[in-house]
Amino acid sequence: MATGKINVSVENIFPLIKKFLYSDHEIFLRELVSNATDATLKLKHLTTIGETKVEYGNPIIEIKIDKEGKKIHIIDQGLGMTEEEVQKYINEVAFSGAEEFLDKYKDSAKDSGIIGHFGLGFYSAFMVAEKVEIITKSYKDEPAAHWTCDGSPNFVMEPSDKKDRGTEIILHIAEDSTEFLEKNRISELLRKYNKFMPVPIKFGTRTETLPKPEGAKEEDKAPTKEVDNIINNPNPAWTKMPADLKEEDYKGFYRELYPMQFEEPLFHIHLNVDYPFNLTGILYFPKLTNDLNVQKDRIQLYQNQVFVTDNVEGIVPEFLTMLRGVIDSPDIPLNVSRSYLQADGAVKKISTYITRKVADKLTSLFKNNREDFEAKWNDIKIVIEYGMLSEDKFFEKADKFALYPTVDGNYYTFEELQEKIKDNHTDKDDKLVILYASNKEAQHSYIETAKSRGFEVLLLDSPIVSHLMQKLETSKENISFARVDSDHLDNLIKKEDSQISKLSDEEKEKLKKDLEEVIQNKSYTVQLEAMDSSAAPFIITEPEFLRRMKEMQQTGGGGMMGMGNMPEMYNLIVNTNSDLVNEILNTKTAKKKERLINQSLDLARLSKGLLKGEELTNFIKRSYEIIK
Repeated sequence: MATGKINVSVENIFPLIKKFLYSDHEIFLRELVSNATDATLKLKHLTTIGETKVEYGNPIIEIKIDKEGKKIHIIDQGLGMTEEEVQKYINEVAFSGAEEFLDKYKDSAKDSGIIGHFGLGFYSAFMVAEKVEIITKSYKDEPAAHWTCDGSPNFVMEPSDKKDRGTEIILHIAEDSTEFLEKNRISELLRKYNKFMPVPIKFGTRTETLPKPEGAKEEDKAPTKEVDNIINNPNPAWTKMPADLKEEDYKGFYRELYPMQFEEPLFHIHLNVDYPFNLTGILYFPKLTNDLNVQKDRIQLYQNQVFVTDNVEGIVPEFLTMLRGVIDSPDIPLNVSRSYLQADGAVKKISTYITRKVADKLTSLFKNNREDFEAKWNDIKIVIEYGMLSEDKFFEKADKFALYPTVDGNYYTFEELQEKIKDNHTDKDDKLVILYASNKEAQHSYIETAKSRGFEVLLLDSPIVSHLMQKLETSKENISFARVDSDHLDNLIKKEDSQISKLSDEEKEKLKKDLEEVIQNKSYTVQLEAMDSSAAPFIITEPEFLRRMKEMQQTGGGGMMGMGNMPEMYNLIVNTNSDLVNEILNTKTAKKKERLINQSLDLARLSKGLLKGEELTNFIKRSYEIIK
C-alpha cells in the first residue's frame, strides 16, 4: 500500500470547489459517465486499429445505487488504468487542473456547467461525495489498482484483486447530497444528460414479457424475464447518414426528443459536415404561433452525444432558436461567455453554415412542392420573417421564396406580387404602393372598398411585420407599404385625376369649424377630402407612420425605444362630396347638426372598431331614437 499527498498548494481546495460549484452539483453524473464512455470508445479504437489483441466485445456502462450504504457505483468495461496512470491522470493532472481552475474562475465559478468544460470530469465527484474510490484494471497485463481519497489532499493507493478490465468509481455520498441516492433522481439525470451516449448504459433491470409457449391456454399468464434496463439510445438519428433514414425515422426521433409534443413537425433539416468544422444534427420546424415568447422545447446542444445545454444562443442564429432538434459538435468552445462565442471564428462559420442549410432546405421545399409550402406558410413565416430582418445573407435567399398572401388566400413571391400589381398600384410619382391588412375582420370595410376599386390587399399579420416592411422599403427601390385603413384610398395611391370638391373654400372652412366645435376629442385630426359622392361621409384612418412606429416599439426596435407610450392618433377624413356632409353644413338648428355629426362619427368609429363601453351603449340608444 502507498500513501501520498496530492500536489496542491491550496489545502482546502475541496470545500472551495464544492462551494463555488454547488449550483452545478448534478453534473457529476454526466462527467463520470462521459469519462466511462471515453474509456470504452478508446478501447474500441485500439482494437479496431490492431493496437491490442484484447477483445472489445459488447461493453456497457452500469450505474448502481446502494442506498443503505450511501454509495453510487459507476462501472465501465473500457481501457482501465494502471497504478502509474492513476498517479498521472488522477493525482497530478486532475488536481493541478482544479487548482488552476480555482485561481482563474473562483469569482464566476457558479456559472452553469462550468466544471465539465475544464477537463475536470473526475473531480466533479467531490461535489457530492465525502469519499471517492477508484478500482481499476488496465487492458494491459498489469495488476489492478485501488485509489481512495476522503476529500482532503491525502490519498491511499493499494493493489486490488479486480479481475475484469475496466474502472469502477465508488462515491460515498455526503449528507447534503443524499438526493442522489434516490432512483428517480438518478433516472432523471441519466435521461437529461446521457440519453444518447454512444455506449449502452445500464441502470437496474426491468421485466420483459415473453411470447406464450405453443399450446398455452388463454388464461395462462405470459412468461416474463428480467433484462438489463438500458436507459439510452446509443445510435440516435443524427449520427446516421440521411440516406439511411426514412421520414418515419425522423418523426420517431422527434417524439424521442420531445415526448410531450403531440404535434408532428412540419419538416426537418439534417446537418452533416466534417470540414472545416465537425457538426451533425437534425433541426425541425414545428408549428409556430405568432407569440414570439412561447418556446417550450428548445434546440439541444450535444458534444459527442453528451448533452451540454439547451441554450444555444450565440451558436445558432437567433432567428433559428425558435426551431427544435439537436446540434452535436466537438468544435464549439463551451466554457466561455456568449460575447466570446459571437466573436469566435469557428462558431461564426457554424452559424453561417446552419443559416445556409436552412435557406437551402426552404428553397428546395418551395420549388419542389409549392402548394405544400403555401399550406405551411402561416406556421413557418415568423422564423423566415425574423431571419430576413436579422441576417442579410438569409434575406437574399429568402427573397425568392418568402410569400405574401392576399386577403383572398392567394400567395405571391415579392417578384410575382410586383408584376401583378404594378399597373394599378403605381402612383403619380411612379412609386409602387402595396396595400395590406393586419386583421381581416377589423379592417373588413376598408378591404372591401379597396377590392371594389380593383386593388390587391395583402394579409400581413405577424408581430414583426412592421419591421419587415421597413426592411423591404429600404432594400427595394420605389416601393412603400400602406395599411388599407391608414388613409383614404385616393390618398394612399395618389393618381393624377383627383376628385373636385362640390364645396367652396368658404363652405369648407365653415364645415371644418362646425365639426371641430362638436368633436372635442383631440385624438382626431379633421381632414376635408373630395371623394366620390358614393363613398362614406366620414372615414377614420390611422396614420401609417405613427401606427407602424408604435407596433415596432411594442416588438422592440424601430428607433423608438425609450420614447414611452405613443398616444392614439387618428385622422377623421370627411367626404366633401357626400350628400350627408352637405346636409350637416346646411342644417340650421345646432341640435340637429350636433346629432348628425356625432352619429356619423360614431358610425365611422364603429367601422374602425373604436366604439366601446358607454359610448357604444349611448350610440345604440341614440340610433333607436332616430328610427322611431
